[in-house]
Amino acid sequence: MAQGRVTVDGQLARDIDLRVDQFSHIVFDGQVLQQRRACYIMLHKPVGVVCATKDEQHKTVIDLLDGTDNSDLHIVGRLDLNTSGLVLLTNDGQWSKRIMAPDHKVAKTYLVTLKNPLSQEYIEAFAQGFYFAFEDITTLPAQLTIVNAAQGHQALVTLYEGRYHQIKRMFGRFRNPVVALHRLSVGTLALDECLQPGQSRELTPQEVATI
Repeated sequence: MAQGRVTVDGQLARDIDLRVDQFSHIVFDGQVLQQRRACYIMLHKPVGVVCATKDEQHKTVIDLLDGTDNSDLHIVGRLDLNTSGLVLLTNDGQWSKRIMAPDHKVAKTYLVTLKNPLSQEYIEAFAQGFYFAFEDITTLPAQLTIVNAAQGHQALVTLYEGRYHQIKRMFGRFRNPVVALHRLSVGTLALDECLQPGQSRELTPQEVATI
């Protein structure tokens, strides 16, 4: 460094206290030592596709992505096989931890279609939380808004945690089967309406910063 042989992100590096991370572009004597670009992707997951990097039976979200090398991507908050909607993928572990850390309580909103009509009782129960004996926990208060009150078979549900099959289990207390489940948003980041099922795009720097 004292000889001026190292550059970081195109700038001559002389300070031994210079901070670098996994995405810093580092060159020594003209040889690239690290060249890794941060990647943040929004995907519209269809029903029937699994949130996994590999699967022998089903198509995965990785299979849906454009590009030849997605090997370093991981999934931020999985959806099960029969759930559609917003899935985020990245190679930035710190970013995904901020989204998924329970302490941060990042909101996730779903459109839920039920077999039977909803009532005010559901709204109150979701706001209080449910006790799950198997895990010996009580869920955090969740927001439920009935969509199209005349029909009453759909609801917007916002969770601040991610328990196993949580939404289906919560509606199961009312013996009301979930017919369809679709994730609309994570935090302030909403699924792009222009993306058809199976399509994806990279997030803008502004979108990345909102999480």
